[in-house]
Amino acid sequence: MAALGGLQSEGDVEEETRRITDELGRAVATASFDLEVSPVSCIGAVDELARIKDALRSHDVSLLYAAGGGRDILEGVVSSSNWSLIFLRHKSGPLYTWYEIIHPSFLRGGSDEFRALSVNVDDVVVDDYNEVIWRLRALHGLKNSLGKRIVAIGSAGGWGIGSRAARLARARWGLDIIELSYPELAHRIRMAKTDPKAVSHARAKAEEYLAQEGVSLRTDRRFVVNAFVLYQVLRDVMNELEADAVTVDECMSTIIPLAETTACLPLSVVNDEGGLAFCESDFVVIPAGILLHYISGKPVFLADPTYPYDGQVTVAHCTAPRRMAGKGYETANILTHFESDYAAPRVAFTKGQAVTAVIPDFRGEHWIGFKGRILDTPSFPTSFPGRGGDRRGLEEASAGDARVPLDDLLRGILKGDRICPGKSGDRMDVRLMLGSGDVQCSLTTTRLEVTLSRSRRDLVKVVP
Repeated sequence: MAALGGLQSEGDVEEETRRITDELGRAVATASFDLEVSPVSCIGAVDELARIKDALRSHDVSLLYAAGGGRDILEGVVSSSNWSLIFLRHKSGPLYTWYEIIHPSFLRGGSDEFRALSVNVDDVVVDDYNEVIWRLRALHGLKNSLGKRIVAIGSAGGWGIGSRAARLARARWGLDIIELSYPELAHRIRMAKTDPKAVSHARAKAEEYLAQEGVSLRTDRRFVVNAFVLYQVLRDVMNELEADAVTVDECMSTIIPLAETTACLPLSVVNDEGGLAFCESDFVVIPAGILLHYISGKPVFLADPTYPYDGQVTVAHCTAPRRMAGKGYETANILTHFESDYAAPRVAFTKGQAVTAVIPDFRGEHWIGFKGRILDTPSFPTSFPGRGGDRRGLEEASAGDARVPLDDLLRGILKGDRICPGKSGDRMDVRLMLGSGDVQCSLTTTRLEVTLSRSRRDLVKVVP
């Protein structure tokens, strides 16, 4: 690519191309997400960019091996790409020229200030393909979150700010929210409940679910059958609208007299099957749940926090998946929901399980998050003003004493690394989006902060 650095001849370039191809093959084999890599292209001058520009535009990410060449080549590749990562060699092969000068010459342009580029220091990797893979995994999460289609039963709203949350989700994340009215859902439920074949299928699914190891029934069996009637109705709607994500508004009011059960169990099952299902049609937190799901490759759920103290917080839920760790099933008791007297799953998470929580703000600009471990799985009867008791499953999660940016938190999720402690904080004033992670460290944080950029391109910096 140039006569500087470790590549001095065409033979060196050919050998490096083979090396890159082999390394990429091994790296892709370790990825836990769908990843397709195209053949390596070599360019040595800016006028050669024309033959690869269409390929750059048609791919999600360009991985630029900056072995040599002028700054104009790097600028051309980056400006022609949707997203870009830059790989440099120090000790993993022939020394790359840009290992020496990428920061002062390309990123800063021979000045003290960073240039307005679509890449920055977070997009540069030296030698380590693990660093490449987790960045690609983050971009995979972002790509699948932007423009995500989701069915909103009833209406699209948000706790505290109502329909404004849905407007923000559409504007910021481009969510394709399709609303299905309750009269339409009621019609579908009536049709299903009068269809002997549909009822028979729901009864069989209910028996199959109740027969699973770790499941116990503490309510009327017919409520579980009704739950699987509702499950199939929701699945049919999702299939018709070509969506694998759904949320239900007015969970504890409108849907109960229609279905003669709650939506809790159907939503739990959808999550276990790899879909995305949220209660309350709460678009304050749903974008965070979608992003966390696609980054982690695991189920997520919406939960309510209590007041944090002594490094722990109790979170309440009634739609928790049983496969939060992505494999196997947690124990679940199917019992009455105090607000409904019907059926809801109380999932008991494994003590010691690592979890990740993201707490979005109401404006969609400032997120807080923490990692921790499950301390206990108690069951408390609780009540809320103007409502009956609410016996949801509650998980007590521990958190360490640290404060780091949310991008560092997500980087830790992706890499399984420890986050360095810093100044502590204790604010936790909006809802949690709890997801299970593979993080094998004992710490983490009570408060993490980041300001989300208003531009989509910069959103990638939130999930580096």
